[in-house]
Amino acid sequence: MMKYAALLGAGVVGAGVAEMMQGNAAYLEKSVGEPVALKYILEPRDCSGQPWADKVVKDFSVIENDPEVSVVAECIGGVGVAYDFVRRALLAGKSAVTSNKQLIAEKGLELLSIAKEKGVFLLFEASVGGGIPLIRPLTNCLAANRIDAVAGIVNGTTNYILTQMIDCGQDFDAALKEAQRLGYAEADPSADVDGIDALRKICILADLCFGSNLPPEKVSAEGIRGVSLADVAFAEKLGYSVKLLACARRLEGERFTAFVAPMLVPRGNLLADVGGVMNAVVVTGNAVGDCLFYGAGAGRMPTASAVVADIIDAMRRGNGRKFIDWAPERPELWADPREVPFRWFVRYQNGCANAIVDQCLSDNGECAGITPPMTRGELEEKFNGTEILSAFRVKD
Repeated sequence: MMKYAALLGAGVVGAGVAEMMQGNAAYLEKSVGEPVALKYILEPRDCSGQPWADKVVKDFSVIENDPEVSVVAECIGGVGVAYDFVRRALLAGKSAVTSNKQLIAEKGLELLSIAKEKGVFLLFEASVGGGIPLIRPLTNCLAANRIDAVAGIVNGTTNYILTQMIDCGQDFDAALKEAQRLGYAEADPSADVDGIDALRKICILADLCFGSNLPPEKVSAEGIRGVSLADVAFAEKLGYSVKLLACARRLEGERFTAFVAPMLVPRGNLLADVGGVMNAVVVTGNAVGDCLFYGAGAGRMPTASAVVADIIDAMRRGNGRKFIDWAPERPELWADPREVPFRWFVRYQNGCANAIVDQCLSDNGECAGITPPMTRGELEEKFNGTEILSAFRVKD
């Protein structure tokens, strides 16, 4: 008996999904145990030249009302029509698959509740880490662990820019232009370089790891526009690399904190040498310790691969997996990262604060070093009267 899926959106990722569903049909049948096919592709644009043009429909209700369609894969993006269509698919008793990090970060609590009520699945492996298997291991393979921390490089554009600054001595503007020329950065790179993309991903990971909904507006995001070549040079002399990290970690009791910010990562750490557009996430379990997940975090076919894998999983009725869900927001568990002590890398204008930092270095009238653990407020108090040029947390 044929199993049918429907695809919403035939853009970069959606076209990759269609290509994989057709080209790998024999492998999909072997995985599911029955033949698998796309029955519909919802796409408003003209697709007459595509090999799957005969599957294109313009009206979502065709998909919504077809009982043969058991899985709907959303590749539209955003939280407008994508949210409406996914919600309607779940209410119609169909499993839904998405690569849409914004949708899951902002609407995941509601959509997962609907999926659980209807006895179907909402799967979103591709929403964090692209083609890197991450969410499935978190919810299944590491289920015996209490997750204490998750930290990673989850945006390839910013990692490429920082790699160019570290390895090639390019300043931020030059590295960004190179990333745009190569197609790694959009014409408007704000979502990447200002940390918005990474913020949505760490919200999803924190929800999964700590079981409490974390709204994106609660998470602080600092991008990399303020990282200078002077910061990179001082960090290297101190034995660190500058990386944009998305972090969430458990504090005392059940409390946790999460943020996105440039951090100094010590050489020898699993994340320090991740270069170019690659992504890497380290998950720390109380039994297993540190686990590194590394690979292509974006791109047409890696992301499509994760979407199709979720389609397969949903068609197999989850292969015995539990429903993914998390509890509503509990503000008492949330700790503002500004109130959590960290060691800080500080670059400052004169030497009057030298007693506060270790491994103090100076060059051209500027100084830099690493502080003991303190909150952001304590840092500003300690450096009162000293001009701070930059300050970044240090990863332990």
